[in-house]
Amino acid sequence: MTDDDANRPEPVTPIEGRKDFQREVLAALEDGAAAGVPQLWMADLDFDAWPLGQPAVVDALARWASSRRRLTLLAADYALFPQRFPRWIAWRQQWSHVVQCLVVQEEFVAQLPCLLFVPDRVAVRLFDRERHRGRVLREPADLLRCRELVDALSQRSEEGFPVTTLGL
Repeated sequence: MTDDDANRPEPVTPIEGRKDFQREVLAALEDGAAAGVPQLWMADLDFDAWPLGQPAVVDALARWASSRRRLTLLAADYALFPQRFPRWIAWRQQWSHVVQCLVVQEEFVAQLPCLLFVPDRVAVRLFDRERHRGRVLREPADLLRCRELVDALSQRSEEGFPVTTLGL
C-alpha cells in the first residue's frame, strides 16, 4: 500500500442519518470548491433534509461560484425554499447567472433522487429519505450512473423558481 492509497477515501461511505447526510453534503461542496469543479447538481423532491441554510454550506458555494460555473437544482417543488433557506436565497440572488432551478415534470417526479453530484469526484445520495440512509459514492461507474440520471431528468424539466417575483 502506498501513501496515496492510504490517503484515498473509501469508494463507498455509508450515510446513517440526517447529520451524516448534512456533513457529507458540506464535505462534497467543500471538495468541489477546492477543486474548482465547473458544475454541481442537486436533486430532491423538496430539499427538506438539506443543510442549504447553514452558513458553512453557503460559504462553500460562495468559494465555488464564478462566472464559468453552473449549479443545477432539480426538484418537484421550491415553494418552501424562501422560508427554509433565506441565506441560500440571498446567495442565489447574487449568483443567479450560474444557478438554474428546474422543476421535474410530474410524470418523472418518482424518479427524482436525493442526490448531490459533483461530476467526476463524488456523489452523496440518500436511498431511504425517511431514515436518511444512503451512501457517498466515488467509483467511476457509480458517478456515471448519477450523471446519466441527472442528465435524463434535466431533459424532462423546465425552469421553475425565478430569482425574483414581480408583483404590483
